Amino acid sequence: MQAKPAWFEAGFPHIWTPYSQMKTALPPLPVAGTGGVRIYLSDGRELIDGIASWWTACHGYNHPHIRAAVIRQLEVMPHVMFGGLTHEPALTLAAKLAAMLPGDLNHVFFTDSGSVAVEVAMKMAMQFWLNRGVRERTGFLAFRGGYHGDTLGTMAVCDPGEGMHSLFTGLLPPQPMLDLPVDEASIAAFDRFLDDHAGELAAILVEPLIQGAGGMIFHDADVLRRLRAAANKYSLILIFDEIFTGLARTGTMFACEVAGVVPDIITLSKALTGGTMALAATVATKQIFDGFWSNDSGHALMHGPTYMANALACAAAIASLELFDTEPRLEQVRAISAGLTDGLSPLRKVAGIKDVRVMGAVGVVQLDGLNDPKSLQRACVEAGIWVRPFRDIVYLTPSFTIGTDDLERLTGALTKVLAA
Repeated sequence: MQAKPAWFEAGFPHIWTPYSQMKTALPPLPVAGTGGVRIYLSDGRELIDGIASWWTACHGYNHPHIRAAVIRQLEVMPHVMFGGLTHEPALTLAAKLAAMLPGDLNHVFFTDSGSVAVEVAMKMAMQFWLNRGVRERTGFLAFRGGYHGDTLGTMAVCDPGEGMHSLFTGLLPPQPMLDLPVDEASIAAFDRFLDDHAGELAAILVEPLIQGAGGMIFHDADVLRRLRAAANKYSLILIFDEIFTGLARTGTMFACEVAGVVPDIITLSKALTGGTMALAATVATKQIFDGFWSNDSGHALMHGPTYMANALACAAAIASLELFDTEPRLEQVRAISAGLTDGLSPLRKVAGIKDVRVMGAVGVVQLDGLNDPKSLQRACVEAGIWVRPFRDIVYLTPSFTIGTDDLERLTGALTKVLAA
């Protein structure tokens, strides 16, 4: 094994890495650079990135259009506080998002991470009712298998059984948690709960089409239509967390388009800047925005991250969204979907494989169990691919720009590793 670079040896003892027990976890791989769909390690090895850095690098790494936009913006203004000031990149991006999103999702609040975007959505929903003098509507109906972030508020609406936040069970503000209404029994339970408790709820919160980090659980568009109908019936705010599913990952620009429904609030992040820097958006309809429009200063949304609407990040996001217009991203997603379906299909016959499923540019292999994830991780690196399994799931969410040959290499390598 080659020696680690000097910067790794000097710095690693002082770093705290995510989602890992530092005492027993594999040391992270030192990265020297990126390009296209590849990660270049400091020891000279190259890995095809199968998950696009937690599905952020949707256009591949180092896309020249995004890089040029950030360089231009850096020369003019990297950042300015958004309180009392504004700037062209933020307003241009807000207008572009409003034009792209369905319905009247027209009012954009920028933050700097997906978790915070969901926190803001929850805060909007709760304060919407408070501004009306309704103080009993403070709850959020969320769903088992869901994941919405790692901050305290979002942890409370994540499935406590999925593992990441189970340590905090009983210590967070309790929120109702149901199975998604996907069949007769769960639909009946959903209806009964709302009949009894809708008056206690501010909103319904869901990841549309795919519940991501909670287990890559798929559901169909009928579920979203059912949630929209229920929100209308009981006068509830409907929040779609599209941090994972938004921006073409599931096959349409936004997952809600498949169902033909419009949420009251939508959250976006991840692919928004093409994987270049942190930015998130919470976008609300006019009805929600009007709930804060008042002569009473106490009705204002009192939230403001220091780096919200960062000019560099907004410039990157504008360039990223332009690429959806100028390059054939949705066609590429359809091709990736077909490639994942074909490439992973041999695993359906492999012992120990519980399920193989594909939606858009998301391929999921669910195992009967994963007793040694570290060995699996090592084997994938040795095979020249980067994936990050969790629980009983190995998933692929490659960049939309991945070529046919690299996609075949990715699925072929994963198939060989799992079959072994």
